[in-house]
Order: sequence, then C-alpha cells, then structure tokens
Amino acid sequence: MSSNLLISMFSERPCRWNYDVKVILILMMLFCCTATASEHATLEHTNTSPSPPKPISIIYLIGDGMGPSYTSAYRYYQDDPNTAPIERTVFDELLVGMASTYPKDTTWVTDSAAAATALATGHKTYNGAIGVDNNKKPLPTLLEKAKELGYNTGLVVTSQINHATPASFVAHIDSRKRYDEIADQYLDSRIANRPKVDLMLGRGLSYFQRTDRDLLTEFNQLGYQTLIDYSQLKTLQSLPAIGLFAAKGLEHAIDSDDKTRLATMTRKALSLLSATPFFLLVEASQIDWCGHSNDIACAMAEVHDFAESLIVARQYVQQHPDTLLIATADHNTGGLSLGAEGKYVWRPSILKNITTSANPLALSLLKSDESWQKTWHQKTKIPLTKKWRAELQAAMDNREQNRGIRLEQQILKIINQHSYTGWTSHGHTAEDVPVYSTGRGSDLFRGYMDNTTIAKAIFTLLAP
Repeated sequence: MSSNLLISMFSERPCRWNYDVKVILILMMLFCCTATASEHATLEHTNTSPSPPKPISIIYLIGDGMGPSYTSAYRYYQDDPNTAPIERTVFDELLVGMASTYPKDTTWVTDSAAAATALATGHKTYNGAIGVDNNKKPLPTLLEKAKELGYNTGLVVTSQINHATPASFVAHIDSRKRYDEIADQYLDSRIANRPKVDLMLGRGLSYFQRTDRDLLTEFNQLGYQTLIDYSQLKTLQSLPAIGLFAAKGLEHAIDSDDKTRLATMTRKALSLLSATPFFLLVEASQIDWCGHSNDIACAMAEVHDFAESLIVARQYVQQHPDTLLIATADHNTGGLSLGAEGKYVWRPSILKNITTSANPLALSLLKSDESWQKTWHQKTKIPLTKKWRAELQAAMDNREQNRGIRLEQQILKIINQHSYTGWTSHGHTAEDVPVYSTGRGSDLFRGYMDNTTIAKAIFTLLAP
C-alpha cells in the first residue's frame, strides 16, 4: 500500500490523529529508503568482490574440422546396442557452449589458419593467415603470452607441427603454405633467448631436416632431446624435447598400430609439463583430413582418438583442479549428415567393421588382383551388390589411367551409401562448433560466443 494512500485514509479520521499518523508514515518511509540503500550497497560490494582464482595451467584442445555432426555421429557410433539408452560420451559431459567460426570477410567459411589465428590471438583475419591480422601485422598469441609469464609450453598434434593450427600459436607469416619459413620461426623466433615451445610432438620431419638447414640438429644443440621414432616416445623424460615421427603426417588412426596415438602423446606431454605451470595445445588434426575425403570410418576413428585425449585431459584436471581444460573445433569439414538419400536411417554399426581408410584399402584391392573380393570382405564386411561389384571392378580395370583415385572414390561411395552417410562438400562449411570445458575458469566459456571470445577469455586468465 502506498504512503499517499495511507495518508489519504488517515486524513479522513479526526484531526487529532493526523499529526501522529504523518510522523509514523515519515518514519516508515525513512526506514524503507535506508533498507533500499543498504541493499544497493550490498550489491555494489558483491559486484566489486575479487574475481575467482585463475588456473595454474591451461590445456587447450582443438578438433580440426569437428563440427557438431561429428560428435553426434560419435555418440551413435559408440553406443552399446545391448542397452536401451544411448550412452553419453565425454563430449556430452563437457559441452558448455557453441562458437561461430567465420573469418574477417563475408564468405562466412573459414580455413584452419584464420580460425586458429582467432583461437590463438582473439582477432579475426583472412584465410591463410598465420598469426597476423588483415594487414599482415603480427598478433600476440596465447602461447607467447604464457611463455613470457614463465610457463612451460607444449604442442601435440597428429599433423606436422608447422601445419596451420599449431603454427598460428607460434609463428607470424602471411601464408600457411610457407612451411619451411614457419619451421624456421619455431627455432629462430624466441622469448628470453629461448625457443617459444618447450615440447613439440607431431610430424613434419621433412620441413625440419632439409638440404638447406637441419633444424633438428640445431634444436639438439640448444639442449632439446630429439626423437624421430614414435616407438621411442617413452624415452622422453625431461624438457625441452621435440619428437617428429613422420615426414609430413602420421597414418590415420584407423590405419595405425596405436589407434589412440594422440591420447598417448597427450598423456606423455602432461607428465613432462606438469612440474610447473604450463600451456599445452593439443590438436586432433586428422578429423579434418578424413572429412575432406568424405571417409566416415576414418573420421570416427579420429574423433575417438580425440575423445580419448579429452578423457586423459579431464583426468588430469580432476587430479589438479587448479587447471583449466578448454576444447573446441576450428570449423566444420565436409558437411557431414547422419542420414542420406531421403532415408530416415543412419547405420554407424557397420563402420566398426571397416579396418582401414579408403586409400590403403584401394591399394590392398589392387594388390589382391583376382582375389580382391575376399580382401574387400576382410577389411569392410560390406556385402557387394551386383552393381557395386561391377563399379569396383571397372575402377580397378582403369587404375593405370586414374592412379587408383577413381577406385578410392568408389570405395567411399559404397561405404557412404551402405551406412546412409551424407556429405555436401570436400571442403569446409560455416556451422557453429561446440565448446567444451571443465576446471578452474570454465564458467567463462558457457553459452554462445565467437571463436575470438575464447582466446580473449584465456588472455584474461593469463593476465598477471
């Protein structure tokens, strides 16, 4: 009831009451104002209270090309058919938001260089740019900031370590294609007279051991332990270290003896870095490569390796709750759809019977000659219709003309048709991508955001 109404009510009573009532009402109003002022003061105090503690270390994971259709596919791919509910995956458990990925133009479709630069610096740029803005001026990166603050730094990837995504955290150059110059920057561009990265695990030996320069030897001369044999990974016991295990890229996970080689390297990296505050970048590089090929079995094996890496990182955070884990994708690749040809079905179960990616499978079929159908069944378990058998045979008969490319394409066509997997492109697409996080500071990444916001939030956590 308002004070004016009260006054009007009491004013109708005998005059002798008016004075006392007015005094009471004035006191009541003063009390309300005092309470409101006190409430405002409390809110102001709350808003200026100290911010939550910052993480000691940061694990930053990027699934290259891993749009939301890939993680949805993985959920069904991993499902246990013997149980009624669809089991949740680590992606479901860590999902906190979504991020846009567009570059600094009106195409809306980014490449890995522009997207990684946004994720590394907090700034949009043009496709192909590595750690530079639209005017080709260097932008400070999260890894560089961490190194300036005395953190140990690490890169773990399944591509070459000077590929677009890791390079955008370390190098500054106008084109991602200048691989030799990017590799040179890994050694020559320094902070406090030391290379920026204390631990590098991946591929790219052909760019680091060249006829004009042997960067691996130069790293060794600076005290880095150097490895070129993946089977010797366990021998790494201290930093700094660099392991380059193939000329350009490793075998796909589906073709590898170690199906979770990214998780293996992530576990090793955490064991080496954990003695002091660290910044670790982990990229599942080849989800994107499988997407470009429209190879769904290959892609699911790569997503599984990334999922296992996320599990390794989450376990580390559970043991070290002062650590931030943040994960996302740089873009989507291939326009993957679960269901195709107007059919309301997707059949992921058949993918687990496929034991190789399309290119090695094509080579195996060509080597098998007349027994190629037996090889096909061993490696895919997919029954061949008369039409599919004829199409494969025609592609094999013309292998000299098409170098096996047509055969590889035919293999993928059959796998996609049999599983009802759809693709709209062999390139990137512009969908938003998922964001995952846990640990100290993870609340900063909830909801929708731009990819630059992720980097900007991490910069605030790195601020001294």
